[in-house]
Amino acid sequence: MTTARETTAGVTAATAGPTSRQETRPAAAAKPVRWAADAATALREGARLRLDYTAQSLWRVDRVIDGIRREGAPYAAVETVLRGLGAYAGEVIVRQAGGEWWATGGDHWVRTPDGRLWDPIDEARRCFTGDGSLRLLCRDATADG
Repeated sequence: MTTARETTAGVTAATAGPTSRQETRPAAAAKPVRWAADAATALREGARLRLDYTAQSLWRVDRVIDGIRREGAPYAAVETVLRGLGAYAGEVIVRQAGGEWWATGGDHWVRTPDGRLWDPIDEARRCFTGDGSLRLLCRDATADG
């Protein structure tokens, strides 16, 4: 069953044969890995907050997004930051669960070994609206499905 945090979009890319999978992985991972690294660097340099790609670090990321929301920042002003923080959460899932990044039509998902697809970038957007949690997304994605 697909939950609100999972997505079925991109299933064609995710279920393609082994050759497509090998070709898709590097291209699909390049952008979100860079976005995640940029977000981690920005928080380290700007807020003196170290992110270590552990599930526990997502507590801090959720609090950062909550703080941005409470400041009343317009979405357009923080869209890139949210994308980076969502990509960071996705990279945590990739590292913790052995998942892979998948991309289709400009959107990026994480596919966990059990075949489920997760949308951490959209989850960061939901966090900004007060209706999401990257920490809980990671918990759900890394739990045995």
